[in-house]
Amino acid sequence: MHIGAVYPQIELRGDPGAVRRLGLAVEQLGFDHLLAYDHLLGAVHADRTPLLTGPFTEHDPFHDPFVMFAYLAAITERLQFATGILILPQRPTVLVARQAADLDLLSGGRLRLGVGIGWNHVEYEALGQQFRTRGARQEEQIGLLRQLFTEPVVDFSGRFDRVDRAALVPKPTHPIPIWLGGSSEAAFDRAARLADGFIFTGDDIAHTIDAWTRLRDRVRSLGRSVEDFGAEYVARPQGGPDDLTADIDAWRRAGGTHLSVVTMGLGLDSVDGHIDYLASVANALSLS
Repeated sequence: MHIGAVYPQIELRGDPGAVRRLGLAVEQLGFDHLLAYDHLLGAVHADRTPLLTGPFTEHDPFHDPFVMFAYLAAITERLQFATGILILPQRPTVLVARQAADLDLLSGGRLRLGVGIGWNHVEYEALGQQFRTRGARQEEQIGLLRQLFTEPVVDFSGRFDRVDRAALVPKPTHPIPIWLGGSSEAAFDRAARLADGFIFTGDDIAHTIDAWTRLRDRVRSLGRSVEDFGAEYVARPQGGPDDLTADIDAWRRAGGTHLSVVTMGLGLDSVDGHIDYLASVANALSLS
């Protein structure tokens, strides 16, 4: 199983030096990948209709995953990069294709593209995209991304995008994995039909394993290979590395293929604190 870490965006306060230090440390400690969340804007939650239900506000800093990973690709050698998740429907599809292809090319094939639909309608409005159609748009975008990544010339006319006999050049040298994330039945259904894997989040490993079992059954019922379908658990430790080790063992037994360790929310107030915690995890798991 592949073990990674989540970049603790909101607790490193947008410090560019922390990006370098933590990225290098994650690789040196023996983790397989670094996962990053995506938000382009943080919005004020007060006096909103409809309400904003997600956890992040105007005070929480985020780096753009493509830009941050391109920087880290230049200073690391083997570390894989995963967007977990990129809010795909609020971004132009062709632009995502170009950015993802270039990141994968320049990193030597180290990108895993995790996508989802998000919850922040303020971001959608600011980016000129429709919030209410985001699920349908994501479905169309996934197919178009794969065409742009592989076909010599694309002639595509859909509900949301039109590409008139055009090509993405240069293309990635291999299929970029497209994973989905979320927690709804619609997300599970979409992933079973369209994705290469799924990113699960939550504090309850038993609940996550149950969701993974149900999703795996859906994949199998569609005639797709379960063995070729990935599953990542974004683990939020409730205690020390020993508690996390138990969750990792349970996830491995359930057939999980990836796990990312979240260090946010543990009271760590510096990049050194986050690195020290990840070092204790790496030591407990004998990663290096």
